[in-house]
Amino acid sequence: MTIDTDLSRPGVLRAGINLGNILLVTGKAANGDPEGVAPSLAGRIADHLGLTVELVPFASPGEVADALADDAWDIALIAEEPERAKTIAFVDAYVEIEATYIVPEASPLKTIADVDAAGVRIAVSDRSAYDLYLSRTLQKAELVRAKGLQGALDLYVTEKLDALAGLRPALKENAADLGGQRILDGRYTAVRQAVGTKPKNAALQAAIAAYLKTAKADGTIAGLLETFGVQEKLSVAGD
Repeated sequence: MTIDTDLSRPGVLRAGINLGNILLVTGKAANGDPEGVAPSLAGRIADHLGLTVELVPFASPGEVADALADDAWDIALIAEEPERAKTIAFVDAYVEIEATYIVPEASPLKTIADVDAAGVRIAVSDRSAYDLYLSRTLQKAELVRAKGLQGALDLYVTEKLDALAGLRPALKENAADLGGQRILDGRYTAVRQAVGTKPKNAALQAAIAAYLKTAKADGTIAGLLETFGVQEKLSVAGD
């Protein structure tokens, strides 16, 4: 088996990109293609494999995952997560991001553990990696879902919810914009951004796994974080 047999269009690597991750997609090119760490990494992978990259953008990670059923991509750059791994073969994580909460300054919630209590309502972006994680792990608190990061923020504010779940870098910006907020120390998980493929595409999986191992070790991933100015917000994932 060769890589080309794993592609729906020989010679072209279609990469599903989640526009909802504002740390990994930070701009737009003149031709309208997304720019940032994730699109650039997709391009590096394609170049390494001798392929042409075609970026396929989606508004949310859930939409990226769903698009597998429509054969809309060959690789997907979204967070690895057990629920998604039921249908997507995740090759490797390349960066990771801490997930935590913001709460109102006067909130009695002081720690991550405090948030999982009866009566606590948490705004969260629907089907984000941390939504899926919290759905599995919360015992008592209630998740209140909205579409996208802005939707969750709006819900937190308008409904006066107890906490907003999210990635620490984005929550810092939210807290600064809103005022009167606290970011809880620690994390409930670290979201690991990865490259996924169709489970049957063994040759493609092996080739990408080998490339990412080298790219993390030789500074390629770290270099992309610096290029797009997110080196203080993201860290290169461990193996």
